Amino acid sequence: MGYFVYFQVVKSEKFINSPYNSLQDLFSKNVVRGEIRSDDGYVLAKTDVAADGTETRSYPYSNVFAHAVGYSVNGKAGLENQMNFSLLRSHEFFLEQIVNDLRDQKNIGDNVVTTLNYTLQQTAYDALGSYDGAVIVMEPETGRILAMVSKPDYDPNTIAENWESVSGDGSTALFNRATQGSYAPGSTFKILTTLEYYRENPDTYMNYSFDCDGEFTDSGKTIHCAGNEAHGKEDLLSSFANSCNSSYANIALTLDLDKYNDLCNSLLFNRQLPISFESSVSSFSLSSSDPRSQIMETGIGQGNTLVSPLHMCMIASTICNNGTLMTPYLVDHTESYKGVTVDTYSPKEYGTLLSSDEASFMQSYMQEAAASGTAGKLAGQSYTAYGKTGTAQVSDTSDQTNAWFVGYAHKDGQKDIAIAVVVEDSGYGVRYAVPIAQQVFAAYFQ
Repeated sequence: MGYFVYFQVVKSEKFINSPYNSLQDLFSKNVVRGEIRSDDGYVLAKTDVAADGTETRSYPYSNVFAHAVGYSVNGKAGLENQMNFSLLRSHEFFLEQIVNDLRDQKNIGDNVVTTLNYTLQQTAYDALGSYDGAVIVMEPETGRILAMVSKPDYDPNTIAENWESVSGDGSTALFNRATQGSYAPGSTFKILTTLEYYRENPDTYMNYSFDCDGEFTDSGKTIHCAGNEAHGKEDLLSSFANSCNSSYANIALTLDLDKYNDLCNSLLFNRQLPISFESSVSSFSLSSSDPRSQIMETGIGQGNTLVSPLHMCMIASTICNNGTLMTPYLVDHTESYKGVTVDTYSPKEYGTLLSSDEASFMQSYMQEAAASGTAGKLAGQSYTAYGKTGTAQVSDTSDQTNAWFVGYAHKDGQKDIAIAVVVEDSGYGVRYAVPIAQQVFAAYFQ
């Protein structure tokens, strides 16, 4: 009896709210599914009711918000799945509900107002163009996700009739690369390698020196800099800004692997990310039994390391937010169809992942990379950019590379935004990923 009372008072709402509870759909007999809206007022999903009472779920912006908003036929995905209960729950004035019941009419479901920004979403979607990949944008100060783009995509308006083609063998259109993608991070991972070197050498890191001739060989393994470029004599800062593979292969061999693992685990590798969306678990591991070649490859973001765009965006957000990670979220509030607020989702602090000193150190390095390094295209704008490019080889047997950019931007008077961009099978991050970030930053800070 004690547990029964506890379940009714504490647990029942959670079970009703669970997207896996198929009994939620019984509400659709009495409620017209509510709308999903962007933070800036655009209707992203709505239910059209014909004169004969037939209901059709429509998505005014078709493919643009597909993976974030999802679909509600042939199963459910995205916010249509996560917020199913809220959309089928009506907070009409109780007298209206009584009148509707007497007239055998449905009540109107609540609306879900997201954190998504229409302008940023459309900009990111257009900027990615015909490439497969992902773009995700969030506010480091709050954890609000402002844009979430994944390609290939689908049109949720026609998903029922096109189900075989979008869900069949060989198709990855339903796969949300922004949260579920697992990619080699390439040189964006030098953020973590740099942090570990700084942790182990807090008083001497500024004395680091390396003479780059375009490649580095150890134990029969040669690591090449991009285009075999010889960077010459470098310190740690210029190694980072120039994304010198040779220098970072050398750095990786000096690290305490147990501490390297601890750092990565503390930054949420090898664990589920704190988000309600389905997301992949990023992987990182090194041990003293691993060959030196693997240590070198891992230090430059290759090896066995895999990460999602969401995760890298969270790491950039943590650095921007002085070491504190805010839990990412996609829903701002729910409201009745008349605009009366029902539930509000407030920012929540996940935890302090880096000290303020470590965050400040990394901020200065990422600023240099965006001012004079490989992300230098972001210099001279109305905002100050911070970031790291990456060009990740997909496999040892392929020349295919994915382009990366991870970073954030700041402008006085506006909130900072962090971004992660992956452009599959393209080329260098500076050429394919940085311009996408640049377009998003320009749209936000205009």
